[in-house]
Amino acid sequence: MPTAIQDWMARNNHGSSTFLPDVADRGVRHAEREIIKMEGDTVSPHVIRKLELVEPLDKVEKEMILSACSDIRSVPRRRDIISDGDSPEFLHLVVEGWAARYKILKDGSRRITAFMLPGDFCDLHATLLHAMDHAILAVTNCRIAYVANEEIDRITKVSATLARAFWRATLVDEAILRQWLVNSGRRNAFEAVAHLLCELHFRSQLIGLGSARLALPLTQEDLADASGLTAVHVNRMLQRMRKEGLIEMANGQLFVPDVRALRQSCGFDPNYFHLRLSDDYPSDRPEHLSDATLESLA
Repeated sequence: MPTAIQDWMARNNHGSSTFLPDVADRGVRHAEREIIKMEGDTVSPHVIRKLELVEPLDKVEKEMILSACSDIRSVPRRRDIISDGDSPEFLHLVVEGWAARYKILKDGSRRITAFMLPGDFCDLHATLLHAMDHAILAVTNCRIAYVANEEIDRITKVSATLARAFWRATLVDEAILRQWLVNSGRRNAFEAVAHLLCELHFRSQLIGLGSARLALPLTQEDLADASGLTAVHVNRMLQRMRKEGLIEMANGQLFVPDVRALRQSCGFDPNYFHLRLSDDYPSDRPEHLSDATLESLA
């Protein structure tokens, strides 16, 4: 075990215990403990699942992340988590709910540039920014972990693995953004909306939030602002998908009866998520990301 991690364990009175470091000094004794409580390695919070999509983590590294994410606050739906122009004193991690990255233009119109699901950092890149150049919105009622910037700096200095995991997770976020650029620039309206639904469906599966049916708490205006279309146009595309038997949507639920057919309709290929971990760590891939699981999702 690296000396730096041993030092971290000693500073936090960790020893050989399998429990998290004591965080009483932060005044955190809330129901959030149920989120960060782990039974061996069988129950992984969404943030662990998200990071392990790109990098295998050991038990201590998982506990370092969960300890850093112990300051959890509620943000009501349709309220900013952080606003355009704010100084980013914290990183924000979605524990529960959905969030969106957006920009308001001079004419008052809005463009959504990303959706964040549980386990996603809203602004991991913002640690180097003096001020936010966009805003993060709580699409639903959210529970958000507020992580001090210096805490991330400390973690990445202690663990090269976690530094690499953060970096690779950011690269995947950038790959998703590139697909959104293609959506708004080259795919037709039907393909753009279908591709966005495929992506959200796939991401929800990766963190265990759904299979063929999942919660989709987005309005048609949200989908329009994310795809560069009007809400009316999005409505027409959704109606067409329903008529063709590709989707069913009702009461905030999305059901995809034939995932392969929906993907083929828009050319969705999940390779841009870069889920294949290094061959150097074949035995470290968690059970929920086994080769068989990845093949079934792809």
